[in-house]
Amino acid sequence: MNAEFSIRPALAADVPLILDFIRRLAEYEKLAHMVVADEALLSEQLFGPRAHVEVLLAFEGDTPAGFAVFFHNFSTFLGRKGIWLEDLFVLPEMRGRGYGKRLLLKLAGLAAERGCGRFEWAVLDWNQPSIDFYKSLGAVPLEDWTIFRVTGDALRKLGEMAKQV
Repeated sequence: MNAEFSIRPALAADVPLILDFIRRLAEYEKLAHMVVADEALLSEQLFGPRAHVEVLLAFEGDTPAGFAVFFHNFSTFLGRKGIWLEDLFVLPEMRGRGYGKRLLLKLAGLAAERGCGRFEWAVLDWNQPSIDFYKSLGAVPLEDWTIFRVTGDALRKLGEMAKQV
């Protein structure tokens, strides 16, 4: 691992960099068409008065290398909060240097420091290099669970239905 590698919490001034990482991650995941975030929205959500999302930025010297976006969730069974890793991304040209592992270790350390009961994330089924990497760190896939999502028009319809109950 490079001795010049560092990780720090993101600042409001980092929003353009965060958005660039989001767009690069979306390209890698073949989901660029789904990115609607912009700097104003990210500034509000990440650094506004009701912000509950955190970002870690990774650097090789002064050069941005990657990021991790995470937030706390809650396990009713454990009665404790956890950390949900929404996104982890290391630039392709910076991979293979241990930076992804160090970001994950930093998050695991935060989870332990904050008294979390678990640390979780999702990975695309086709992303075998990431799946292998996560398993090598002791992570296990939750094969009995399926993630459901409601977005766009379906979410708006449910919101309208909620007004009637």
